[in-house]
Amino acid sequence: MSRAPEQRAGVTNRDLSGTRALVTGSTSGIGRQTALSLARLGADVIVHGRDADAGATVVDELRELGSDARFVQADFADVEAVRELAETVKNDTDELDVLVNNAGGMSRDGRLTDLGVEYTFHVNHLAPFLLTTELLDHVADGGRVVTTGSLAHRGVRLDLDEVTDVERHTGWRAYQRSKLANVQFALALARRLDAAGRDVTSNTLHPGAIPGSGFSRFLPSPLPETISLLDGLPLVTSVEDGAAGLVYLAASDEVAGVSGRYFSKRQPRKPSREARNRDAQRRLWERSAAFLDVEEPLAEPAAVQ
Repeated sequence: MSRAPEQRAGVTNRDLSGTRALVTGSTSGIGRQTALSLARLGADVIVHGRDADAGATVVDELRELGSDARFVQADFADVEAVRELAETVKNDTDELDVLVNNAGGMSRDGRLTDLGVEYTFHVNHLAPFLLTTELLDHVADGGRVVTTGSLAHRGVRLDLDEVTDVERHTGWRAYQRSKLANVQFALALARRLDAAGRDVTSNTLHPGAIPGSGFSRFLPSPLPETISLLDGLPLVTSVEDGAAGLVYLAASDEVAGVSGRYFSKRQPRKPSREARNRDAQRRLWERSAAFLDVEEPLAEPAAVQ
């Protein structure tokens, strides 16, 4: 039997009683496993997803563990739905201790959302950018923001003009761009939070290439066929192991106060040079606010750009 994520993360002794966590994309996969682990540690968990039936099932599982859980439905391609999710969280909780930005996906077909932005970039980056900034004032002192990145962020640069043009769209490259944006966002958020004097951390991670997650169906052939053959082999990441990375950053005392880092296998790693590029991070932050037609959140002084 696979070990639970909290066991893999070495946090079984952590008591999260009285804390509130929001885990996006938590009706299946590593998000669901993360929600269950946090509940076993005592946290009250808000479940998010698009499928209400799946959400209700996870909530039932969490309540059986003693968690004061609820489900909030939101399509991350819908700006107003994301705002409503944030508003619901603020209305239903006194404060938020953990925000896990895990929801995401990849569209093979080149299509634009209502913002005129490529779908994968919108869902994977703009939605968590908006959700996080809408909730920042609600995150408690000592709170943690964890964003699911990916090793896929390497080997690509983010041309922000490309995300409004799908004429030469490929699903994998769009996904890579969005994951680079996730890492850049998490690092920039950490720096801006620090500059603002906020006691909130922001970290990101590569959870692993996870057989059984359904993600491999989006990859260019022959990768899906290759990955399907690896399911169950010793060195291949499981759903539980992928969730362990999220649980580690959300709950471990080892990373209390640690911010602005990229992790893999619960170890800090150096992300790509482009991910660390502060000018690129600043451009992404400013352009994201412009796409969403919002005032730039946590505008940072020139000295720390």
